[in-house]
Amino acid sequence: MATPQRVSSFEPSVWDDFFVQYEPEPFQISEECMKVKADKLKDDVCMLFKTFNNGTVVDKMILLDALQRLGIDHLFQEQINTAIKGIYESESNCCSLYEAALRFRLLREHGHWVSPDVFNKFKGEDGSFNKNVTKEPMGLLCLYNAAYLSIHGESELDEAISFARHHLESMGNSLNYPLSEQVKRNLEIPLPRISKRLDVPYYIAEYKHEQECNPLVLELAKLEFNLLQRLHQSELKAYCRWANDLYEDVGLSYSRHRMVECYFWSYNVYYEQHYGGARIILAKLIELVCLLDDTFDIHATLEEGRKLNEAIQRWDESAIPILPEYLKKYYIRLMDTYRELEDELKQDHKYRIVYCRKAFHTLCRYYQQEAEWFHNSYTPSFEDHVKCSVISAATPFLCIGLLVGMGEEATKEAFEWALGCTDAVKSCGEVTRFMDDMAAFKQGKVKMDVASTIDSYINQHHVTSEVAIAVMDNMVEDAWRTINQTRFDRRALLPLVNRVAGLTKNMTWLFHDKIDRYTFSRGNKDKIEQQFIEPIPL
Repeated sequence: MATPQRVSSFEPSVWDDFFVQYEPEPFQISEECMKVKADKLKDDVCMLFKTFNNGTVVDKMILLDALQRLGIDHLFQEQINTAIKGIYESESNCCSLYEAALRFRLLREHGHWVSPDVFNKFKGEDGSFNKNVTKEPMGLLCLYNAAYLSIHGESELDEAISFARHHLESMGNSLNYPLSEQVKRNLEIPLPRISKRLDVPYYIAEYKHEQECNPLVLELAKLEFNLLQRLHQSELKAYCRWANDLYEDVGLSYSRHRMVECYFWSYNVYYEQHYGGARIILAKLIELVCLLDDTFDIHATLEEGRKLNEAIQRWDESAIPILPEYLKKYYIRLMDTYRELEDELKQDHKYRIVYCRKAFHTLCRYYQQEAEWFHNSYTPSFEDHVKCSVISAATPFLCIGLLVGMGEEATKEAFEWALGCTDAVKSCGEVTRFMDDMAAFKQGKVKMDVASTIDSYINQHHVTSEVAIAVMDNMVEDAWRTINQTRFDRRALLPLVNRVAGLTKNMTWLFHDKIDRYTFSRGNKDKIEQQFIEPIPL
């Protein structure tokens, strides 16, 4: 008897052809004038770095933090790296909790290990924080965010998070703007786990109200956001045309059409102008994976899945005849797209497609493994399920994909690291898998759903769903600690580790509050409008 096909009931795209047809309003001043003005402001900000020798370490840290949170740090990467090195090598003499926590966060973000002992000076003999720090809301917020950069074995930072959260929540409506808004956002998603680009519009609006606001920095941030937004609008329009053509050609009507979201996720990994090629490559790879995922997950019979997996492992046009008719065009477009991506790469970068293809083969095998379990009504052990479904979460594949279009920093060593699916790459898959499964469980299981890691855990350990979900939450926290640790363990790959962390931050937003914003894409609508439609008022 043929195995059943599952029936999809996905909501349609909220965008249709909106971005294909979208024409932004003209700027009040010409784009060329904006670029000239931005270039002048860049020179002015560079001069600020030259005055660092006359300023305090705290002044340096405040400027660096502002540049990062305003989304313009990529314009001053060399100067920032030099400044971070100086801060790390200088003696730590922080007088306030705010200063100590800011230094801790900045250095750890940049791959320099700092001991949690720096917070001991703000604690009593019993190891608890002194009562006077509860009167420093900025210090508490900075401590709260810094502590989310903990690694394994730093229970004192877990305690710091609980302490800071308790007191920040107790302050309620007593905080003034903009600190009140920052506390609200960070208690929802802490700063080290939110995609930087998503926070930028909020912080640009708030920065002008801060005591340390530098008007030159603020004006540059506004101009840079709007100039980049215009670039992204143009890219998104071209990408949507490509994706529409893909959908029409392959004809897989059962799949989720999420082309705007695919670009959005790629954009959040790297929004900088010089990563345009990498951004489009990653978005296309996400699109191809989405179609493959839906085919295995909700449409293909067991035998059809086996044939598709066999064809993808062979990766040759001679495999086309073994495929069911409805999958032949997808298979052809898959191979054609990989060839097109390879053609776009420089000669000495073409080897990268080999790694990307290997990762796609692996992903497909694990999709097929899950299909075998489903069609045989088999619930694997939790351990076996995790080994498989962390890969089938697809983000380990995307960790390879995000390297393909990058510059010289994406070395063969980096591809070997990503393909090995260890430390940060594996943890990215764990965060994706467990958060995805918790969101699906909250939505409610239907008869034709594949057993999730939560189901396997409940089945194996005979516990309630509440206990299983608590275990998943703890595993997500452990995965983040591993990502944080990887910044120190693989400092030579730090820029790439941070991109993997950026992809993981995407997943944190995608499944935040146990909502699946991929399947139910209306949850992304306001963020996408904010990034691609609404300019920052100048």
